[in-house]
Amino acid sequence: MPQLSADIDHLLGRLRFAPAVLVTVAQTRGSVPRETGAWMAVFADAVIGSIGGGNLEWDAERRAREMLTSSEAQPCERKVVLGPSLGQCCGGAVELRYEPINHQQLAELPGRLAPALWPVALFGGGHVGRAVVQAFGPLPFAVTWIDSRDEVFPADLPASVRTEHSDPVQAAVHELAPGSRVLIMSFSHAEDLEVVAACLERLRTHKDLPFVGLIGSRSKWATFSNRLRQRGFDESELAAITCPIGLPGIEGKQPAVIAASVVAQLLMGTSR
Repeated sequence: MPQLSADIDHLLGRLRFAPAVLVTVAQTRGSVPRETGAWMAVFADAVIGSIGGGNLEWDAERRAREMLTSSEAQPCERKVVLGPSLGQCCGGAVELRYEPINHQQLAELPGRLAPALWPVALFGGGHVGRAVVQAFGPLPFAVTWIDSRDEVFPADLPASVRTEHSDPVQAAVHELAPGSRVLIMSFSHAEDLEVVAACLERLRTHKDLPFVGLIGSRSKWATFSNRLRQRGFDESELAAITCPIGLPGIEGKQPAVIAASVVAQLLMGTSR
């Protein structure tokens, strides 16, 4: 999973005043704690980010701090086998890149380290929608939050969330970024139905919405399915809609529980 943007902001803030060594997972083989691109920045008195923890990270911190004390340190790579000698029997190997950095790299580092964000379109500004947005906040998703009502969005939102007023609400479906995961949970079943229909229309022509999820019960979906069949959608098209949303086995109805379940469902899909 990509590194979180909050780590980048923290890194840039500290780097204005002190140098660091950036340790990046350059290559991986087999089972390893973190993916290629994971990083940590080692300062004399702090560490930002993570390359997987355990002895691998402890040893990398030690080496990075040795570089910090050297005026002639240069970027270098080191291959590490995760075996018994490190106390991490993952069975794989990583190549770590060590790179001294300072305030002169402030402009270039955000582009190099910025996480790849998966686009999500969330229809509905109610209690569950708000809980879902908060759950997305620290995760690598770019959220477009859409509602037909004015002034329903709170002022304090995560940086990765953009709000959009759309009336009729389903009109926003045509403008979604390709690859968007769609979550439908508006205040109205009528609006939900129209958004689902618009998503199905888009899937007919573009097939670029990898997940379309509708909040509700199986009985709600049975009613929606009948209405959508009357509009000309067949069974193979209806199979593209996930309803109910969330991971099976999580039965709680509180907004925060639903949010955790739904976000976990999307994370499972994006990590494949």
